[in-house]
Amino acid sequence: MADEVDYEALPSNAGLAVNMAAGALAGITEHAVMFPIDSIKTRMQVFATSPAAVYTGIGNAFTRISSTEGMRALWRGVSSVILGAGPAHAVHFGMYEAVKELAGGNEGGNQWVATSLAGASATIASDALMNPFDVIKQRMQVHQSEFRSVFTALRVVYRNEGLGAFYVSYPTTLTMSVPFTAVQFTVYEQIKRVLNPSGDYSPVTHMIGGGLAGGVAAGVTTPLDVAKTLLQTRGSSHDQEIRKVSGMVDAFRIIWRRDGLRGFGRGMSPRVLTHMPSNALCWLSYEFFKVAIRE
Repeated sequence: MADEVDYEALPSNAGLAVNMAAGALAGITEHAVMFPIDSIKTRMQVFATSPAAVYTGIGNAFTRISSTEGMRALWRGVSSVILGAGPAHAVHFGMYEAVKELAGGNEGGNQWVATSLAGASATIASDALMNPFDVIKQRMQVHQSEFRSVFTALRVVYRNEGLGAFYVSYPTTLTMSVPFTAVQFTVYEQIKRVLNPSGDYSPVTHMIGGGLAGGVAAGVTTPLDVAKTLLQTRGSSHDQEIRKVSGMVDAFRIIWRRDGLRGFGRGMSPRVLTHMPSNALCWLSYEFFKVAIRE
C-alpha cells in the first residue's frame, strides 16, 4: 500500500503550472479521440443544399462519409483542434483552479457558488483563445470542404471575410459555454463528492462524474450549438441567406423558419455521444496528469 499515490495528500490547489499542464494534455487527448463523432455532429447541424450532405443519423453519416470520401474525411480539421486545444485547456483549467481557490471552493465554503463562478471564468478566457481554431475546424469538417490545411484555411478565411469571421460566433459560444461549463463543473464536483466522499484517488469516479456531467450539459445547450455552427460555417455555405447571417438571434430565426423546433436539436445525439466519453476521458486524464506531474 505504501507504493500507492497518496491522492488525499495532494493540495486542492496543486499549483497553476501543474493545473495548466494537466489541462493541456487532457484537452488534446479528449478532442483527438472523439473527433470523428464531432465531425458527424457538424455535418448534421449544417443546413446543406446538396442531398449528399443530408444525414439521418450517426450510423448513416459514418457509413456514407467513410464510403464516399474515405475515413480520413472524418479526421479533417483535427490538426486545428490539437493546435488550439492544448493552450485553451491549459488556460481553462488554470483559470478554474485559480478562481475556485480565490472563491474559497477549496476551503469548505459555498461550493456551488465557487465551482460555478470558477467554471464560468475559465470558459470566458479559454473560448477567446479557442474560437478561431474552432471556426477553422468546422470549415474543414463540412461536406466538400475546400480546405486540407489549417494554415491555408486561416489565410483564405482571413483574406475573404476578415478578422470578424473568427469571432462572429464568440458571443454565441459564450452564451452556450458559460452555462455548459458551470453545469459541467458543478455536476462533476457534486457527483465526485457523492461517489467518493473520502477523496481517495478514484479513476472510476472521475470517469462517471465527468461523463454524466458532460452529457447533461451537452444536451441542455444543443440549441445554442446549432446556432454557433451556422455562424461559424456561414462563409462555406452556398445559401445566400446563411452567408449573411450576422449573429445569434439571426441564426435562431433561420433555424426556426427552416426546421421549426426540431432544428434546435440538430446533431444532439452525436453531441451528447461526443461529450460523455470525451468529458469522462478529459477529467480522468486531468486528474491523472495532475498527480503524475507532481510525482
